[in-house]
Amino acid sequence: MKFLVFLGSERDSTPPRPARLGLRVAKACERRLSATGTDTHLVDPLEIDLPQPFKPQFAYAKGKAPDQLDDLARQIMEADGYVMVSPEYNHSMSPALAHLLNHFGSSLFSYKPSAIVTYSAGQWGGARAAVNMRTYLSELGCLPVSAMVHVPKAQEVFDDAGNYAASVDADQWDSYLDRTFQQLFWWSSAAREQRQSGSQERPEAFTRTPSQRNAP
Repeated sequence: MKFLVFLGSERDSTPPRPARLGLRVAKACERRLSATGTDTHLVDPLEIDLPQPFKPQFAYAKGKAPDQLDDLARQIMEADGYVMVSPEYNHSMSPALAHLLNHFGSSLFSYKPSAIVTYSAGQWGGARAAVNMRTYLSELGCLPVSAMVHVPKAQEVFDDAGNYAASVDADQWDSYLDRTFQQLFWWSSAAREQRQSGSQERPEAFTRTPSQRNAP
């Protein structure tokens, strides 16, 4: 199976310290997922030149979207599930993550699961961001699994490469991550089998105007 790990941070400066704390968490998720033999790719918004002013990938005429947007759209469509890594901003998800995901239509994400991973430099692990993320990801079409990962004081858990710090119990953290990722595997496998079987036709995706959601 194929998974995308979306990093919800594009700030490469201090504060906070250390800079790009979320990259450690995203790399740790990528490492743990890859250890199971899955095809896992980390999506870093700093590596993507998003159009200014904002224009979503699906709003371009065919063949006219920036190559990076088209490439990421293809990866999203081919993936079986997603891991969304975010800090907390004002009790909500990262604006960098929302800005990146808003460039793509829900039809690319739909009928696939996601996992929520939040972090912080302090004691709460970004848990309040996850409340907002559940609603957002459900609307996007990639419903989040029930288990979540929250990483308080992430700078003390992971090093720059996303490996465990010497002071933490790696087995306990692996077990904690696996609880969420095993749910992601289960639902991803089930959804993939259903998509491939073609036994049930999926409802038409929301692709054109908000009026598609209106009652008759």
